[in-house]
Amino acid sequence: MRFPLSSRLATAAMALAIAMTSLPADAGTNRVSVDQWGRDNGVAAAQTGSRQRVTLTQRGRGNLSLSTQDGSRNRITVGQTGCNNVADTAQSGRRNIVGVAQMGCRNDATVTQSGHRNAVGVIQTGRGNTASTTQTGTGNIILIIQD
Repeated sequence: MRFPLSSRLATAAMALAIAMTSLPADAGTNRVSVDQWGRDNGVAAAQTGSRQRVTLTQRGRGNLSLSTQDGSRNRITVGQTGCNNVADTAQSGRRNIVGVAQMGCRNDATVTQSGHRNAVGVIQTGRGNTASTTQTGTGNIILIIQD
């Protein structure tokens, strides 16, 4: 059976989010987890060190998410639904992961990574979405899916 593209993208986004949040972490890990529901919300998170985690969920209109991490084996996971959402992340170090899933319209995801063996996954559905990534170093991976 063949599923519509939007259904496959939603499934891929869920699989990406589960895979990124289910990996083991050290006991010294700092975690930031924010769930926002409503209109005109904004989040900013900054972390330094190894195995840091940022998990942001925003549902509504006009949401903003900014995250910065410096170190190794850090993860940023952002899920946004609605219109006019922006996710802007920056990581430096090695073996860092960013995952952004935006479901809606006019969403914008910008990811910048520097270092080695970093990975980015961006999934966007809706109209007029933009994804822009910059990576420096070796062995880095980028996956962008748009519908």
